[in-house]
Amino acid sequence: MPTRLTNYFLKTLREDPSDAEVTSHRLLVRAGYIRRQAPGIFAWLPLGLRVKSKIEAIVRDEMTNAGAHEVHFPALLPKEPYEVTGRYVDYGDGMFRLNDRRGVGYVLAPTHEEVFTLLVKDLYSSYKDLPLSIYQIQDKYRDEARPRAGLLRGREFTMKDAYSFDYTDAGLDASYQAQRDAYERIFTRLGLEYVIVKADAGAMGGSKSEEFLHPTPVGEDTFVRSAGGYAANVEAFTTLVPDARPSEGLPAATVFDSPHTPTIQTLVDLANAEQPRDDGRAWVAGDTLKNVVLAVTQLDGTRELVVVGMPGDRDVDLKRAEVAFQPAEVEAANEDDFALHPGLVKGYIGPWSEGGAAVLGEKGSTGIRYLLDPRVVDGTEWITGANLHEKHVFGLVAGRDFVGDGWVEAANVKDGDPAPDGSGPIETARGMEIGHVFQLGRKYAEALGLKVLDENGKLVTVTMGSYGIGVTRILAIIAELNNDDKGLIWPAAVAPFDVYVVATGRDETVYAAAEQIVLDLEAAGNEVLFDDRPKVSPGVKFGDAELIGVPKIVIVGRGVADGVVEVWDRKSGDRSEAAVDAVVAAL
Repeated sequence: MPTRLTNYFLKTLREDPSDAEVTSHRLLVRAGYIRRQAPGIFAWLPLGLRVKSKIEAIVRDEMTNAGAHEVHFPALLPKEPYEVTGRYVDYGDGMFRLNDRRGVGYVLAPTHEEVFTLLVKDLYSSYKDLPLSIYQIQDKYRDEARPRAGLLRGREFTMKDAYSFDYTDAGLDASYQAQRDAYERIFTRLGLEYVIVKADAGAMGGSKSEEFLHPTPVGEDTFVRSAGGYAANVEAFTTLVPDARPSEGLPAATVFDSPHTPTIQTLVDLANAEQPRDDGRAWVAGDTLKNVVLAVTQLDGTRELVVVGMPGDRDVDLKRAEVAFQPAEVEAANEDDFALHPGLVKGYIGPWSEGGAAVLGEKGSTGIRYLLDPRVVDGTEWITGANLHEKHVFGLVAGRDFVGDGWVEAANVKDGDPAPDGSGPIETARGMEIGHVFQLGRKYAEALGLKVLDENGKLVTVTMGSYGIGVTRILAIIAELNNDDKGLIWPAAVAPFDVYVVATGRDETVYAAAEQIVLDLEAAGNEVLFDDRPKVSPGVKFGDAELIGVPKIVIVGRGVADGVVEVWDRKSGDRSEAAVDAVVAAL
């Protein structure tokens, strides 16, 4: 039965939606694939559902090839399993929480590790039942503070999440690799470039964690890679720590007047003007020790100030800092924070005061924790604040004059930084996460009591993996990659229809010929969208065909009198004629 536009639920728009930030958002709304319901929440229309189902079919196919079995959980779940694992609190404001009419607590699941674990616990009790891999394709909910970019960052999204269950670490390694390989096949079939990077596990927990990132300028993730093969997102990047240096024989630290030097650059300029180096090299920002005051707020509301000492040519990367202090929230200290801690002399903060007394650190006069960037190793010399108004100190030596309470990876990552595996300098790039694989280990099984009897009849805790793919995000990325100034251009593997047939004019013979072409195409196995609207101009029909983005377009018009139709290739732009009775062969 032909799919006809005369009775198909589709309305295209001539103007871009006012809230569209990226191309995929603009075109998916204009072409009638999705409609906004609220910030970060969209309704799916027939065209959108067709593309989404094509992507899901590829995912299902490769999950089957990887030996996984499909199940389906509700999105609305009781809160208790999440309380047992601690994630009810750890997710913070990112989780939707609600109560029913009796006051019983529920969540809209951001992810389903807990209930998958409980399902297997309910049904399996022996190592003979393992290994097991099960998955679902289900909507997830996260209370994004700033939903943006249409489907790329929403509050409701469709995700494939798979979980593996093994009773040995070797089994987990094999299950993890099977899912990882399946992801590579999925993204290859979808035509998506990807980079596999080392990642931070975040609230998921576990040990090994890798992200599949699609490199794109609109991506909200920064990742790094080296020519030698190292790749990681910036949150998981670890600094290559330099060797410690001897401090014997280094001159004592000296305090000097430094009026009007509230910034690193003004400090460097003053140092070069009044305290030139003996070796003739100019002072640079990397010779200074910047002390950044952060406010760390725990999930229970407790707020603590922490000072991070780092080279002056670096800035705090809040995403890296949030990973370092997770699950707490991290932000720059505000004026109220400084007012409560008068021992911090804003603009001139340092770990040491004249006379050698410690200022920062748990044993310092302020009692504020002092954490150091890994580059601040023993024996390194620094220009830094003297913790006195308009005074700095030269030659402050780490390990001799000051120590930290620990180390923290909170500084930004730069092009040219050495990769931690020694594979050379790294470069930074932007990317969008399209998949994530975790070796969860025994965190959830331990918390929820998932154990099986092993070969010796001994109860052992099951070890798990978790594997996610963002289905709706992938759809948006494909739209972002495949378009031109006229509209979308879907790859054949995920296009809503294979062929778009347009009948133009009012001649009944044209519509009859178009009808027969549609039937012939469908008989040959094609999915066809038939624009049979009788009172719509050819220009509007052509515009809709190009906007909607079906890969092949057949124009049936006045040429029918001569036995020919026009065939358009939406991707290449090529247009050619074909005989009316040979359209299937022409395509």
